[in-house]
Amino acid sequence: MKGLFKSKPKTPVDIVRQTRDLLVYVDRNPDNRESKREEKLMELSKVIRELKSILYGNSESEPVSEACAQLTQEFFKENMLRLLIICLPKLNLEARKDATQVVANLQRQQVQSRLIACDYLEANIDLMDILMSGYENMDMALHYGAMLRECIRHQSVARHVLESEHMKKFFDYMQLPNFDVAADAAATFKELMTRHKSTVAEFLSKNYDWFFAEYNSKLLESINYITRRQAVKLLGDILLDRSNSAVMMRYVSSKDNLRILMNLLRVMMLFLVA
Repeated sequence: MKGLFKSKPKTPVDIVRQTRDLLVYVDRNPDNRESKREEKLMELSKVIRELKSILYGNSESEPVSEACAQLTQEFFKENMLRLLIICLPKLNLEARKDATQVVANLQRQQVQSRLIACDYLEANIDLMDILMSGYENMDMALHYGAMLRECIRHQSVARHVLESEHMKKFFDYMQLPNFDVAADAAATFKELMTRHKSTVAEFLSKNYDWFFAEYNSKLLESINYITRRQAVKLLGDILLDRSNSAVMMRYVSSKDNLRILMNLLRVMMLFLVA
């Protein structure tokens, strides 16, 4: 008799909707009774872990493509990415990590041969502004940074980031005193400048003056040796790419640029000798 009353297993759609309801509750009830709120946050952490388990599989089973497709479709249909990004600061550390991995996986999931994450982000492109400004919050920077790098896998999203006002802030983010956050910002910057060749070439041709003025003064002439060294390597990756041949010719034609590079070479040689 006991088996007759066993609860039906939850489908991916059920789990997404449960997650949505909990996120809405957490977002709309910031000052609710502490015990009730903690209970809801614990429940939310559990269902986010369930989402992750469907997408990545677990020790007992591999992910099922049909379940992943159902989850992906429902996730974006219910506007879950926005809710998750907004509520992320309210979650505990483990739930933030799980949520970050869920968002990363969903950028690669296809539904009927379409990356619907890209369609969603194009229609909700303001979310990229939230993720980019996350570097100003030391508690959230690494989570938002990881999400941002996954989202800019989509060329149209990367184009928005390159053309946004936040792009100029990366030169400051990469020099933040918190090493982990600065390194994460540098990883995102490198991804932006190397992944989508045609988009980067177009961006550099339009924004050559301010971009390389910032690059030279804040990265190549930084007081931090590691920052300078990484900047030189990335500069080489950018300029030696065939798509950026016109930009490279313009850059190396400048005596000021060559002076900076020669000084860097001298400093690095002295560092190696020492």
